[in-house]
Parts: sequence; C-alpha cells; structure tokens
Amino acid sequence: MLKTQANMASFDDFYEALISAHQGLSTEESHAMNARLVLLLSNHIGDLGVLREALRIARAKPETAESSSLADRTTTGSV
Repeated sequence: MLKTQANMASFDDFYEALISAHQGLSTEESHAMNARLVLLLSNHIGDLGVLREALRIARAKPETAESSSLADRTTTGSV
C-alpha cells in the first residue's frame, strides 16, 4: 500500500537537495535526471501495485487527489 501521509523528517531538506541536484543542468538534462531518479526509486520500492497507485495519484488533478495526502502537498507546492 502506498504511503501518502507525511513519512519524512524534513521535506524541506529533501526539496533543497533536489533543487541543488538540478543546478547547472539544462532543461533536457533535468528531465533526464528526473527520469533516472524515478527509475531508481521505483526499483527501490519494487512493488508494481504501489507504483501504479503512485502513478494514478500523481496524475490526478489536485482536486481529485486524496485530501491531506503527500500528493496534495506536492501539487500545491507545500512540500
């Protein structure tokens, strides 16, 4: 089952690290890095059902995503 409630000690620290990892990259390089990151984290999760649920939630429009979920936080920019 996909965890959609906050499960990280500091979202701000991760967000800062993510932004820093993109510094100096072109748009194309940033997209490629994001794709590699998604594949690495997907491999780490390793559960196709969980990954499909994550894809469904991430693709949903903000007003249809589960309320108070991590997906809501990311679509509103408050991670």
